[in-house]
Amino acid sequence: MRKALCCTVCAFCCFMMSCGPMGTTTPSNDNNGGGILGGIINVLNNGNTIADAISSVIGASTLTPEQLVGSWKYTGPGCAFTTENALAKAGGEVVAADIKQRLLPTYNRLGISSANTQVTFNKDKTFTATILGKNISGQYTYDEKTRKITMQGLLLNINCYAKRNSNGIALLFEAKKLLTLFQTFAAMSGDTTLGSVGDISKNYDGVRIGFDMK
Repeated sequence: MRKALCCTVCAFCCFMMSCGPMGTTTPSNDNNGGGILGGIINVLNNGNTIADAISSVIGASTLTPEQLVGSWKYTGPGCAFTTENALAKAGGEVVAADIKQRLLPTYNRLGISSANTQVTFNKDKTFTATILGKNISGQYTYDEKTRKITMQGLLLNINCYAKRNSNGIALLFEAKKLLTLFQTFAAMSGDTTLGSVGDISKNYDGVRIGFDMK
């Protein structure tokens, strides 16, 4: 499967270089294909990213309740699509990797790191979590069929989706809901420029974004 994906990506690279400027179907930072093409090149050079891109659909790989249990720390932006159809409409597996790269500057501005964003799921269905340094705890449920996690705390309830990655998991949210959460934290720090998250929520149907963790 990896060989087939690499062949497809190489063909797409050739197409991109021969076609010149892109239209507006798949947004990029500079509107000329450079952002997507750069993302593709980085995908080809990163074995883990290729493995994750192949399974860029929530539910494409199994994640049992036993595999969810453990302590997980943030490693980078996460992205996946709800269905294969949504992924295909967005432009293919490499788009998920490109979205992660477009999110990274925003995540860095917000100060998201492994030190302040982490979660522990316990066997007894309790959890403790730190998101941007804010601590929450409570009970959680996990629907193995839909991959939906519901975390219920004293002051905050969080719904997200889990996806198994090559070296950990991803916790993913509806883009608009994550945008609202980030806007709250951004306002606290005086930074209201969250364009990349907003663009993704408007331009990609069926996308879920959040955190890659291991």
